[in-house]
Amino acid sequence: MNEQPKISLIDALHLRQTYDAVKAKTVPHHRASIWYYFGGLALFFFIIQVVTGILLLFYYEPTTDTAYKSVQKIVTQVPFGWLIRSLHSWSANGLVLMVFVHMFSAFIMKAYRAPRQMMWVSGVILLLLILGFGFTGYLLPWDETAYFATKIGTEVPKALPIIGESVSSLIKGANDVNGATLTRMFALHVGVLPALSILLVLVHIGMIMLFGSSSPPGMKVTGETRYFPNYLIKEMMVWLLGFAILICVAVLYPWGIGHAYDLANPTEPPPGIHPEWYFMFLFQTLKIVPEWMVIIGFGVVAVIWTLIPWLDKRAGNNKKSPVFTIIGIVAILYMCVMTTWAYISVSQEQKESPASRQEKNSDSTNVK
Repeated sequence: MNEQPKISLIDALHLRQTYDAVKAKTVPHHRASIWYYFGGLALFFFIIQVVTGILLLFYYEPTTDTAYKSVQKIVTQVPFGWLIRSLHSWSANGLVLMVFVHMFSAFIMKAYRAPRQMMWVSGVILLLLILGFGFTGYLLPWDETAYFATKIGTEVPKALPIIGESVSSLIKGANDVNGATLTRMFALHVGVLPALSILLVLVHIGMIMLFGSSSPPGMKVTGETRYFPNYLIKEMMVWLLGFAILICVAVLYPWGIGHAYDLANPTEPPPGIHPEWYFMFLFQTLKIVPEWMVIIGFGVVAVIWTLIPWLDKRAGNNKKSPVFTIIGIVAILYMCVMTTWAYISVSQEQKESPASRQEKNSDSTNVK
């Protein structure tokens, strides 16, 4: 009898082409090769987000009566709950930082040029989705800071002519931030955004495997490393280093929780209320430019940024494009300057608040 040929697991799963592509992939060596690792770190922090997010879901209750209490229970009663929440929160910040670094390094190295145009587009969309994670997740603890920051953020679209009120109500699910808003943010944070993000991450990784890593125009390539297993081992070592730093930060600086917000007893926003650091440049811009101009302006910038592969003709011809490099550097400087300015302004607001002055007067009286 003729023996049936043995079929490997890879063939049985119809992954032969994918496996061959991974084996054939190489990573070029040049003086800017270190920037390749930040894309891998972004993926690592995304995985941490998924794992810790699923663990938190077992205990979180998304209603205005129970949200704060459930987070408090996770932090104080659930074994290692404080650590899981701290890892989730800190890795979210790490994810945003790595994605920004990865995006700007890809921009300056012209990694968007043909045939990687759609890889760039998928990366820009992923950045927007990740920022969406930050915005929708901010409200979930239902503390004072989260409530008022979300209230301010959801009021911004009202500045848009004609459609402003409708957009604001669509985001909040009501006329004001309440239980409907919390439910909507929760659904987006744990359902819609993860599904879209995981799909796009797979597409993005697939295109990286298909097209390989790009080398900057005009930069000398000194060699290549086979991705599997040589470069993958190096990348795993970077992941371990990133995880060690994350664990240290999460343990030494546990993510806190503010005072609960009660809809039945509304209070004034605390002094110096502000969003997370990655929205601070936008927050400060809104203070000095009319809101409708900021919304439309940043919308136009986002569209242009997405279309960069087709606008930068020189990079498309594999030539240096200093004008677009300068645009990228100016964008980085703008974000850094506005973020720093925003934190200085917030610090001054907190010092000048009535509560702060009362505390100083109290301290002065005690000294006397």
